[in-house]
Amino acid sequence: MTEKKSDRMSRRSFNTTLLAGLGGAFASPLAALENDQDVIEIEEALSETTKRNTSSFASKSWQPYFSNRKNGVILVDTTSRALHYWSEDGNTYKLYPTSVPATEDLTKRGRTRIVRKVEGPEWRPTPAMKRRDPDWPDYVGPGEDNPLGTHALYLSWQYYRIHGTNDTRKIGRRSSNGCIGLYNEHIQELFGLTKAGTQVLLI
Repeated sequence: MTEKKSDRMSRRSFNTTLLAGLGGAFASPLAALENDQDVIEIEEALSETTKRNTSSFASKSWQPYFSNRKNGVILVDTTSRALHYWSEDGNTYKLYPTSVPATEDLTKRGRTRIVRKVEGPEWRPTPAMKRRDPDWPDYVGPGEDNPLGTHALYLSWQYYRIHGTNDTRKIGRRSSNGCIGLYNEHIQELFGLTKAGTQVLLI
């Protein structure tokens, strides 16, 4: 049976609405649906990522993870690939999809904190990254080619950051060398909400 154009448009509209409903996380990179291939790609994303991570986009309570909200708190769930933020006064709660480390040996879990915030960060590969791939550039300045995107939150753990990305394909995947990545618009918002001393827990 041949699918009517109106049916395809209706299905496209449904997928757009569903993606937008996930905290707006998937809406921005897939805002414009031009053809049937877009619908196919979105359905694949829904089956491979969204359905698997549905629970990650439900609100969580901070109490099981922190004894207080002093300086604000961030929970990064590396399994569901989601970042939760609660403000110190409890009036602000944010939920963002993330990229996570590509392998278990690159994944660090536990308690840390934000020690520095940088807009327009510079990037240098870690020694371990250079050993794995000597072709990595030694330095990338701020801009569109920077792997840290537009903003970076430096953690007390050496080489670990929560940062943006200019490659939006990485979000929702195991794709980083140890850091937690967000869409640039999300890290910009989180950058404005956090400060040095914000508590961070990776689970």
